Amino acid sequence: MDYVYSILAAIAAYLIGSLSFAVIVSRLMGLNDPRTYGSKNPGATNVLRSGSKPAAVVTLVLDAVKGWLPVALVKWFGPPYGLEDGTLALVGLGAFLGHLWPVFFRFQGGKGVATALGVLLGIDWLLGLATAATWLIIAFFFRYSSLASLVSAAFAPAYYLFGDRLAWYTEKPILLAIVAMALLLAYRHRENINRLLQGKESRLGAKAK
Repeated sequence: MDYVYSILAAIAAYLIGSLSFAVIVSRLMGLNDPRTYGSKNPGATNVLRSGSKPAAVVTLVLDAVKGWLPVALVKWFGPPYGLEDGTLALVGLGAFLGHLWPVFFRFQGGKGVATALGVLLGIDWLLGLATAATWLIIAFFFRYSSLASLVSAAFAPAYYLFGDRLAWYTEKPILLAIVAMALLLAYRHRENINRLLQGKESRLGAKAK
C-alpha cells in the first residue's frame, strides 16, 4: 500500500503540470493564444514574442512553480519511509511530463524549460540556481533561448553528480529523473536544433511574425 502514495503523488503532479500557464495567462491578459504565433510553443519565451513582458514573466514564474510545488510538498510532508527518493523522482518527472503533454490542453504542451528548472529547485535550490545561472550566461552571450536551454539541461545531471557529498547525497532515482528530463527537453527542441545548425533560429527579443 505504501507505493499507492507514490503513484497518487505522481498523478497529482502530472495534473498540476498539465496547467498550461502560457495559454491561461495569455487569455486572462487579452493576448493571442501562444500556440498561434511565433514558434507556436506554449511557453514563456514565445509569450514574450507577443510583446508583453509582464505576461512572459508571469508565465515563466508559474511554469516554474508548478514544477517546484509538487516536489516541495513531498519533501515537506514526506512519503512512507524508504520511498523518499523514488517518490521525489516520480513527482518531479510527473510535473514535467504534464507540461509537455497536458491532459487539459489536448496533450499539446511546451518544451518544459521553466518547469524542469522548478523541479530542480525543488530537489535542491543550489542545483536549480546553478542550472539557471548556466541558462542566463549562455542566453546573455549567444541570445538564443533554445541553445541556453539545451546547454543548461545537459549540465543539470553533471551538477547533480558534482554536488554529491558537498551539498547533497546523489540518489539514483533522482539522477535518472534529471537525465530523463534533459533527454526529453532535447527531444522537444529538435526543430530548434535544426534551425540553430542552419542559422535560422530566432534570437531572444524578436517579436512574432
